[in-house]
Amino acid sequence: MSYKPVDYYNLDELLTSEEKLVRDTVGNFVDEEVIPIIDKHFMAGTFPEELVEKMASIGVFGVTLPQEYGCAGMNNICYGLAMQELERADSAIRSFASVQSSLVMYPIYKYGSEEQRRKWLPKLAAGTAIGCFGLTEPDYGSNPNDMITNAVKTEGGYLLNGAKMWITNGSVADVCVVWAKFEGKVRGFLVEKGFKGFTAPEMKGKHSLRASVTSELVFQDCEIPEENILTIEGLRGPLSCLTQARYGISWGALGAAMGLYDSSLNYAKSRIQFNKPIASFQLVQQKLVWMLSEITKGQLLCYHLGKMKDNGTMTPQQVSMAKRNNVSIAREIAAVARDIHGANGILDEYPVMRHMANLESVYTYEGTHDIHTLILGADITGIQAFS
Repeated sequence: MSYKPVDYYNLDELLTSEEKLVRDTVGNFVDEEVIPIIDKHFMAGTFPEELVEKMASIGVFGVTLPQEYGCAGMNNICYGLAMQELERADSAIRSFASVQSSLVMYPIYKYGSEEQRRKWLPKLAAGTAIGCFGLTEPDYGSNPNDMITNAVKTEGGYLLNGAKMWITNGSVADVCVVWAKFEGKVRGFLVEKGFKGFTAPEMKGKHSLRASVTSELVFQDCEIPEENILTIEGLRGPLSCLTQARYGISWGALGAAMGLYDSSLNYAKSRIQFNKPIASFQLVQQKLVWMLSEITKGQLLCYHLGKMKDNGTMTPQQVSMAKRNNVSIAREIAAVARDIHGANGILDEYPVMRHMANLESVYTYEGTHDIHTLILGADITGIQAFS
């Protein structure tokens, strides 16, 4: 069956044939391979490892990076549409792809040596290697500049000490892009699985993103060879990676919202009360109309953001607006969807509670809602409100 997206404003008319093909390919993959198994993994708190090479086979890792490294070499709207479709299934699946692409492959391509690119990008694109990104620390999330993790020079390399927290893919990663202070400046290091002094215990007990591996990264005199440092200096390195990831999240949150809307519309048309479907009642129609309106506004926001990203005029603050808006409306749509589904909304027969729980994490990570508000506030007033 061919996937039909939520598209009330005929966004299809704006998309190229390649963009439609990416969306439909990933959409059909989600319907056939992800949705049938995702509830089982969510309830068990396990990541569906069998999906990694399948996702790689349809090109969702490093969508925008050059073909010479085994990547697709497509535009940013293709990347956004792929993230939208993955999160229509579950935020954990999109998070895996976001981390692999925007937070690992992007910095290796942008700030790595040619040797680092050749070593890692083809494997990451093929899903035969997994990556993670270490910036957040136990005591420093919104304020990464005060990170404690540090590196010192040794003969032939560096010695890394510290800890990172809330790291997607950490325990299963073959390579970790880790940010640490070195001689007073933030630098990036490629920490490989098996390096002496490096451990990555998995974090348990989550009520959100349960189908995702979330870990700590612990460095105790971790030995890093000289060739594993990235070229970038300063906080602009990791923040530029976060801009890439936030762009994908902006699209991904719409996917979750679309899944919630589709479930709500279908449920409202089939649920009979007072001898007629609840979709016939004014209050239910109002809720469905509101959901669709917010999704449509978010789609148009993301589409133009993608065009600006492709032509090089996008700013990080514009990404903050899209991430802030789209995650917030998806979170609200989850609450309305739960209301429409009534008591059935808490059952795993429907995606409502799973999306609702996941979006609580998406609302916080890659910059909280309030931090993005202050980023935008500083941009439009010229006054920094949080320092």
